[in-house]
Amino acid sequence: MSAFKLLISIVPHDRGEKLTRAAMESGCRGGTVLIGRGLANSNLAAVLGLGESTKDVIMMVAARNAVDSIWNAIVMSSSRERRNFGQLFCVDADSVMKAGNVTGGANMENAKTENEMITVIVNKGYADDVMAAARSAGAGGGTVLNARGTARENDERFFGMHIVPEKEMLIMVVPSEKKEAVMNAIKEIKCLKEPGMGIAFSAGVENFSMLGKKK
Repeated sequence: MSAFKLLISIVPHDRGEKLTRAAMESGCRGGTVLIGRGLANSNLAAVLGLGESTKDVIMMVAARNAVDSIWNAIVMSSSRERRNFGQLFCVDADSVMKAGNVTGGANMENAKTENEMITVIVNKGYADDVMAAARSAGAGGGTVLNARGTARENDERFFGMHIVPEKEMLIMVVPSEKKEAVMNAIKEIKCLKEPGMGIAFSAGVENFSMLGKKK
């Protein structure tokens, strides 16, 4: 197992500060809040334009021995919110670098997990197509983050500047038994068959919890 964990929370926009504050009060050193776009859990809802909303995606790296305290603080801070208010899960962070010093690493075990985080990075405009394919294989919803690619020496130039394509990063958590079917469905999408158009990878989710009221 890794000495560090990456905790990821996905909640409605402008509510991430509440979770971050609770995490820091319980021992977390800090985190990063990104703005994302939540996608509908079903194809019908997506077609009707329902279920899409702006999200706060909070990423925090914590030492393994501090994770339980931080996890419980986040769950408690959202316990009075509506049911299915958001999601909280964590994955291994194999190595962590702070101020040039790298700690952790070389201590991971291939443990079987109940859920998998599937991350797909594609050119802007294709995330919805990827989500539709993933749903057809049993995935629920997902969250999209805006991003950009990095230029290489031979990339196309415009007025002497590298043209760096805008990207979308889609994050989904699916049951482990559905991972292979979802990945196979994604790889059949035309936009992922062309070089440089996108990439998909997965990581085991150690813990997963829905945030908000339990009843």
